[in-house]
Amino acid sequence: MKSKTRITLAITALALAALACQAISGGGTDIPPVDVNPPDTNVTEPPIIDIPPIFGGGPLLSDDFSSERWGTGTDADSSVEYSNEALQFIVYTTNYFVWSTPDDVDYSNVHLEVTALNNSTDSTTAFGVICNMQITDASYYFAVTAAGQYAIAKSSVALDDVFLTNNDQWADSDLIPQEASSYRVGADCGNGVLTLYVNDVQIDSVTDSDYTSGYVALFTWSGEEAAGANVSFDDFEMTELP
Repeated sequence: MKSKTRITLAITALALAALACQAISGGGTDIPPVDVNPPDTNVTEPPIIDIPPIFGGGPLLSDDFSSERWGTGTDADSSVEYSNEALQFIVYTTNYFVWSTPDDVDYSNVHLEVTALNNSTDSTTAFGVICNMQITDASYYFAVTAAGQYAIAKSSVALDDVFLTNNDQWADSDLIPQEASSYRVGADCGNGVLTLYVNDVQIDSVTDSDYTSGYVALFTWSGEEAAGANVSFDDFEMTELP
């Protein structure tokens, strides 16, 4: 089981950890920020896709990962690359957090969904979505593991991350299938409410209103086994909350 730790998000080439378009970044406990390969910033704005809204609002972004728009890069600690029309995260360092964004747009009051294909050999590998990410590493993130654990957490500048669920600890849920080959991870992020869904089932909901808008991202967080984290993301959807 992973313990609650401080997660450092290393952001490439901008003072005060400013976030670049299509950013990819990573970090781990007691590991200083490190540079990773900067992504190609020549990216068009997200298309407006005419699809039915998922949770009552209008569509904002839909991506099946058949074309490249998310930040990619590989270094000694992690790899985020397109593979088999999905975005594959492989983490080589224990307790290391790496994420990727599709753009540098500020979104607010959104519902996010993505399919996480679990190829990890370590059940303590966590994966999920990030919302309301600030120009620093401050954000909300929704984490799930194949061991049936989860967390809704808040990262802040120069402070330890705070798990808003289960008294600042990882929580267990019988509603999260263990060692499944894939998970549909969803999150509501808006109006001061943060709600986590797995396979369209609500797992938990908390309130916090420190961040009201920001970037969105996907992430993988390695556990206790080096090179045991291997997660591919597919079928991303983001809609406006009502």
